[in-house]
Amino acid sequence: MGNHEKLLFQILRGLSDANIDFDDLRGLLLYIGFEMRIKGSHHTFRKNGVAEKINLQRDGSKAKSYQVRQVRNIIQRYQLARDM
Repeated sequence: MGNHEKLLFQILRGLSDANIDFDDLRGLLLYIGFEMRIKGSHHTFRKNGVAEKINLQRDGSKAKSYQVRQVRNIIQRYQLARDM
C-alpha cells in the first residue's frame, strides 16, 4: 500500500481529521486528478465531473479538520477512491 492509499484510508476512517498533513492532502487531491489554483492562503481544487470545489487552508503544517471532512464527503459522494 503506497502513501496515497494509506492517507486515503486514514481520511475515510475519519478518526484523525485534525492530524492530516496539509501537503499530504494536497498531494492526494492532485493524485486523484484535481487541478489546483492558489490565491493567497487558499488552495482551490477542481475536477471535471465534481460539482463542488474544495478550498484548503493550512493550520500550521496540518489541514483544517473541517476541510478534511469536506474532502472525505466529496471522495465518498463521487466514489473517487475507486480511481486509485
